[in-house]
Amino acid sequence: MAMRKKKARKFAQVKRVIGQRDDRLKKNREKAGGQRQQKAKDKDLVREVPQVSSSLFFQYNTALVPPYSVLIDTNFLSHTVQHNLELLSTMMDCLYAKCTPVITACVMGELEKLGQKYRIALRIARDERWERLRCDHKGIYADDCIVDRVMKHKIYIVATNDRDLKRRIRKIPGVPIMCVARGKYVIERLPDAPVK
Repeated sequence: MAMRKKKARKFAQVKRVIGQRDDRLKKNREKAGGQRQQKAKDKDLVREVPQVSSSLFFQYNTALVPPYSVLIDTNFLSHTVQHNLELLSTMMDCLYAKCTPVITACVMGELEKLGQKYRIALRIARDERWERLRCDHKGIYADDCIVDRVMKHKIYIVATNDRDLKRRIRKIPGVPIMCVARGKYVIERLPDAPVK
């Protein structure tokens, strides 16, 4: 029985094929040229850094002084009704100072849209003692309205129980957040706030 030797191909005899991603192909050369131009454009791109408010001293907002303006969200009003809390007096107990609740047109629109379930919260919001703010933008999504207003003027404390809105506002330096917890109002990120 004779053993057959396995014949291996010699390197020089194998036909070489150019790969699809090889630079020598015309289409790949054009792609690489386009990417270089894009990188050059990105380097020339000037990004704008938002102007920091002059009222901020590090994270401390010097524009927040009594009487405090408290921007109220729909969610905050509904939690206030659920816990049977008096809006103004509980707010003053929390802040130990005079404060004026501020309700935007978007929050009013949201409450009206929610219907019968939120009629008590709507009645509280319609009270003449609270300050009203007109909204010039289209749509009535209150969260965007509140975040936009707070970004422009850092003179508000935002009252909300909405997790997403809280997360968005925490990214803005110098804006305190008030929420309903354990049957009372709790404030976070206000340096002068009493510790309980």
